[in-house]
Amino acid sequence: MNCLLQDSNSCCHIGCGRLPPRARLATSVHRQPFTAARQSRRSCGRNTRRLCCRVTSASDPSTSVSTSSPTYSPHQKGLPQSQVWELDFCSRPLLDERGKKRWELLICSPDRKFEYSAYFPNNKINSTQLKAALLELLQQAGAEKPRQCRFFRGQMQTIISRSLADLDIAPVPSRRCFTLISWLQERLENLYKKDPGYSDKAASLFMLDLQSPQELPDNLRGEQWNFVQLPLSALLEELSQVKQREVFGDTFDLATADAADLPLDALIPGVAVFSKRAVPLAAWTSGFELAALVADTDRACVILETGVNQRWRYGSYRRNPETNAEARQWEDAKKTVKGLHFLALQKDEEAEQCAGVWLLQDREPPSI
Repeated sequence: MNCLLQDSNSCCHIGCGRLPPRARLATSVHRQPFTAARQSRRSCGRNTRRLCCRVTSASDPSTSVSTSSPTYSPHQKGLPQSQVWELDFCSRPLLDERGKKRWELLICSPDRKFEYSAYFPNNKINSTQLKAALLELLQQAGAEKPRQCRFFRGQMQTIISRSLADLDIAPVPSRRCFTLISWLQERLENLYKKDPGYSDKAASLFMLDLQSPQELPDNLRGEQWNFVQLPLSALLEELSQVKQREVFGDTFDLATADAADLPLDALIPGVAVFSKRAVPLAAWTSGFELAALVADTDRACVILETGVNQRWRYGSYRRNPETNAEARQWEDAKKTVKGLHFLALQKDEEAEQCAGVWLLQDREPPSI
């Protein structure tokens, strides 16, 4: 693919452009035009990623069923009072007395102060049963309905989205279910494998098809972008502005991402985007559930992954041995910090404040 840079000597150095003075990036870099690469006409095939359990159908067989509570007694910690839930509804590697897989509903808040779990028999997997369980949960004294609910299993989107929409809760397909995925892995080791009904043969996988990269919408395009890196301490300071809602963006607790033990001087790789329209650009970007940034040396561009399986051509560079080496170095840097990386949007290198900062992570989905 032809490079879209004007200067053939330009490259994206793994180093530093500039964030605001309180969080300078490490070393100077060459600025690079921010352009979405034109999609290749060659057939790229489908890049697939294994997830957890296979759902035989994404349809919703919700007719002619009872609306009674789940067969298995639910367990709960705390009250649902968070504005955001993380939810999973899928079969587990557990067999009931009939030799059929048990299904489970898991819900938690991002800070894990609230947790809820309930098993379902496999003949009650529909939006009616799920809605009944959620309604019963929300009818508790002191319970508060969340504004939105994230879930990462695209195959369950029909059932989950219908149940949530009926309760005026926004369904959000997202891979940013960091707390839920950590909790699910804990349950696999500490609960499921110790259950008499556990069977590793009952854990069937489904395939999540990652879409071929699409052209980036015009309202998400910046003007320049750099590969950069930032000490964890400085990045956390920038993210504190996100928590206080002073700038656009999103973050998460490092403990939920198995990254709490990273030293504060660890260098976190990122992508810095510069645009005169930084604030509206950040506002538009915040409408997407950002999952990860990937340096794709085959396409000579950075891929932005959003939602569960969406991918976008976020920016391109001129392909040559040096720039490809820079891109691979950036990818390798993510592996040294448990997949952590970030996206920063600002007006220019001299801007006093970022318009948006997103903490991201490359993370494998749960193994069930």
